[in-house]
Amino acid sequence: MPNFLDKTYFGNTITLYITALGVFFICLVAINIFKRIVLRRLKQWSEKTRTTIDSFLIEGIEKTVIPLLYYGGFYLAVTTLNLLPRIDKIISTASIILITFFSLRILISTLRYSINIYLQRKGHGDSRQKEIKGITTLLSFFMWALGFVFLLDNLGINVSAVITGLGIGGIAIALAAQAVLGDLFGYFVIFFDRPFEIGDFITVGDKSGSVEYIGIKTTRVRAIGGEQLVFPNKDLTDSRIHNYKKMERRRVVFSIGVTYQTKSKQLAEIPSIVKEIIEGQDGITYDRGNFASFGDSSLNYEFVYYVNSSDYYKYMNTQENINLKIFEEFEKRNIEFAYPTQTLFLNKDN
Repeated sequence: MPNFLDKTYFGNTITLYITALGVFFICLVAINIFKRIVLRRLKQWSEKTRTTIDSFLIEGIEKTVIPLLYYGGFYLAVTTLNLLPRIDKIISTASIILITFFSLRILISTLRYSINIYLQRKGHGDSRQKEIKGITTLLSFFMWALGFVFLLDNLGINVSAVITGLGIGGIAIALAAQAVLGDLFGYFVIFFDRPFEIGDFITVGDKSGSVEYIGIKTTRVRAIGGEQLVFPNKDLTDSRIHNYKKMERRRVVFSIGVTYQTKSKQLAEIPSIVKEIIEGQDGITYDRGNFASFGDSSLNYEFVYYVNSSDYYKYMNTQENINLKIFEEFEKRNIEFAYPTQTLFLNKDN
């Protein structure tokens, strides 16, 4: 038996092979015990807590640490053997690649989790969560690119030429894609400065609608007519935007005109009549009402009130009720609304 264990194959005795298998088996048993006992209890504990960081850590252990532990057991077992230089180099290269890959996954997952937690603490809803996909995608791309360069450097490849080439290529791409980069920077401005968010009703120039999607290059708005408007981000950041969702209350100014045949007593009563009608509406704050001017064919009044809501439909319904009430009251008091008229005087000579 001892002679059998001392036999050598590929530079290693049977004893060394058995030792390597034993080390790998012990590692597998230890990892499975950790998964079945420790990790399961951690999951049960995390379900009872209100925080999400424990669930995030446990998920990270399952997706990243456990695979690394399996590879670590394999690596420990293999390093007990006398390996050929070529095989040793392959295993070392595989180790660097795997460690770099899983390290980047940990960093990117931590970055995304941190951004999500920050937005939740700031009180942003699901719409804000959708907007960060573009930023996290860009950050992930840059981190993978840096990780790739780091990997090449650790594998003994001269990365100076690669970095120089990337720098020159980056300048060329920047010059060729100025419009795209302008929209990209516009996206960052929209994300961090927050002039509007998904779901906001905005007006840009003569176009109005609700924001449906904010992308890296374009923002899409659903117009009142039903069509979709697509704005380059740079155009939005360079324009004056009216965001009606940010409006806490709506200021309404309207005018009415009565005929010159209206009696002076009635003229004096009109502001109080309209004021009483406006104050009779729900959710309305009356501001002022004045006999404003003498028009070409009417005596003009101007009234101002506030709708204590940003809801456009409430404003329109309120204004409709006010108009109907004014018409009804003027009809009762024989006050006539003015409309464009002309009086022609004829002088007949005998």
